Amino acid sequence: MQERAEQTRRTLLEAAASLFDERGYAGTSISDIATRSGHTSGAIYFHYASKEKLALAVVEGHFATWPPLIEQYANTASDATTGTGTPALERLVRLSFAVARAFRDDIVVRAGARLWTERTLIAAPLPPPFVGWIDAVTEMLERAHTEGDLAPHIDPERAARTVVCAFFGVHTVSEALDRRRSIEDHLADLWALLLPSLQTRPIAAELFPMARQG
Repeated sequence: MQERAEQTRRTLLEAAASLFDERGYAGTSISDIATRSGHTSGAIYFHYASKEKLALAVVEGHFATWPPLIEQYANTASDATTGTGTPALERLVRLSFAVARAFRDDIVVRAGARLWTERTLIAAPLPPPFVGWIDAVTEMLERAHTEGDLAPHIDPERAARTVVCAFFGVHTVSEALDRRRSIEDHLADLWALLLPSLQTRPIAAELFPMARQG
């Protein structure tokens, strides 16, 4: 019974996400979500109580995607004492491509991003964006400094803020131009500009083939 209820909630969430992504918050109604999901409006109200609650669940699903990705990439950087593993800068590039693919391919991630930009229309408090990303990138750049791969003049915290701003700026433009279909190409262009200024020894091009494979 519990499993069936969870499946219903997931179906409703994904149906709502697809509509929020296509039409935005104001352009989506409960009846639209019922039609898309194949469930009744009553089922929606039973599981989520309101459109605002459903939108909040989509945004929370968006933010819930990131901690496992950060854990996967940020915490497996190389061991500075043994020289083993993958360097932190390469892990950062790999993480950025994994995030880009999630924005492109995951309907809940895409819808959550759109809903956050429309947050003034939603009568529910939404999680704050970007802070966690700045912290994660700062930690990876600090690890790169420990490994000797970060240029001596780079301040990890300030650089992290710039990297995060540039990364999400690329996503905004890519979404506007082609719904992120070419996001990996745009991201590679971004790193081609950023990495030489971050690295002790500029070897930016060597990181892209592996990073784009995940």
